[in-house]
Amino acid sequence: MRTFRMMDDQCKSNPFSLIYHLFMLNLHAQGNKFMSTLKEKTASGLLWSALNSGLMQLLNAVIGIFLARLLLPADYGLVGMLTIFSAIATTLQESGFTSALTNLEHPTDRDYNSVFWFSVLMGLGLYILLFLAAPWIAAFYRQPELVLLSRIDFLCILTSAIGVVPHAYLYKNMIIKQTTLLRTGVLLLSGTVGVTMAFQGWAYWSLVGQQLCYTGLLSIGKFALVPWRPSIKIDFGPVKKMFGFSSKILVTNIIAQISQNILTVVFGRLFPVGTVGNFTQAWKWNNMASSTVVGMFSNVAQPVFATLQHDEQERQLQVLRKMIRFAAFLAFPLLLGLALVAHEFIILLISDKWADSAVLLQILCISGAFLALYTPLQNFIIAHRQSGNYLWGNVCQIVIQLAIVLLLSRYGIITMVTCYSLFLAVYTFVWYALTTKLLPYRLSYFLKDTLPFLGAMIIAMGGAWGLCRLLSLNGESTGALLLRFGLKGVVTAIIYFVLLKCAGAHILDECLHYLHHKGRA
Repeated sequence: MRTFRMMDDQCKSNPFSLIYHLFMLNLHAQGNKFMSTLKEKTASGLLWSALNSGLMQLLNAVIGIFLARLLLPADYGLVGMLTIFSAIATTLQESGFTSALTNLEHPTDRDYNSVFWFSVLMGLGLYILLFLAAPWIAAFYRQPELVLLSRIDFLCILTSAIGVVPHAYLYKNMIIKQTTLLRTGVLLLSGTVGVTMAFQGWAYWSLVGQQLCYTGLLSIGKFALVPWRPSIKIDFGPVKKMFGFSSKILVTNIIAQISQNILTVVFGRLFPVGTVGNFTQAWKWNNMASSTVVGMFSNVAQPVFATLQHDEQERQLQVLRKMIRFAAFLAFPLLLGLALVAHEFIILLISDKWADSAVLLQILCISGAFLALYTPLQNFIIAHRQSGNYLWGNVCQIVIQLAIVLLLSRYGIITMVTCYSLFLAVYTFVWYALTTKLLPYRLSYFLKDTLPFLGAMIIAMGGAWGLCRLLSLNGESTGALLLRFGLKGVVTAIIYFVLLKCAGAHILDECLHYLHHKGRA
């Protein structure tokens, strides 16, 4: 098959060019109805999204290791208690306008300016409100130190507010390469700030310092990347026109934030701060692994689907299925593999003081593997302006989650998190069902796109675990942990590869085809 001319030497030399190559080959095989510009933007977007996800998670992992070794679970627990407030506030100031601007065919300067001032004023109002509410937040968690901590931490709301519109511009135009480089640089700098503060004994303040540095510099950097600049004329007319669509996205995003952070709120109220810290640590590593996959598609999926929404359904279905297969191909081995080695991973990387977080990480990885499948499905729904379906899908999800948390809290943290994770895995089929209202995406197709990778990974994990048991590798010394970690990883990878190869997985064949030709070149 002829490759595309846009695959230049720079892309060929980059390890993430594999993603680029695979998607280009897929588009070519499906026909020539896509415009070349869309092909280029999609492939380039996937390439740089993959690079962004990989680099960001790698840097986050390195920074996280240093901070976890220097700080205590209680430090993470205190900051984790505030996450839901800043997350909801940040969502409110964005108000779904990123998606609304993306769905506009030709957004004007007036549109961008209107959203900018709305975001800034909303951010200021929310910060003042939370500043005044700080004593009540501290009283709820029974942690007096949260008064000052929250007032400083919530400054992130202000710093992120000015970056909403530049982010929307970059997202709309799929300017991902420059965004990737910016995020990498800002993360390096903010991580250095956080680690330095931790070395100096600043405890939980080092986490706040890192966050403030990151949001502030990122917003400034995004402004530097876009040609648009705000004017002093405040006109909320465009905001009013977009609000019919964006309001549903806003409500949905708020619900999503509650869904992601509800356990921390419950734990903060019911359990010691150290327990909250262990959960926060487990959630962080699970989210880091899941975001590696999700991030590859989040910057690309909605703009691509929005461009294709008027094309024939068969073409849309082909692109959606490709994204689902690729997400499953990566998510199941990455997340379930992390679950398999969670104990060794936690002890070796961040010390045994975090040992209690290993079990929580194993459980959360179950839902994390399936959450990666949510992204293509949800973005397809949003791109087709079905914000109502997106809203109700999330409303039902959070209602059931709240019921699970409230009913099972008395049975302990392990039981609660287990049921929570299993529910999120099963709920994947709800998002699939909502997608079928827009496309003839048969259940047999969806299962064919996902189950082979899940089944192969389960068998591979069972083989690796069984081998470790057979060899009686049960010690807790550093040497035993390293040996078990390496053996599980290698054996799982080999079995997964062999099973997919024997099953004739097209994605694996495409990978091998690319690597073969690259080696010959």
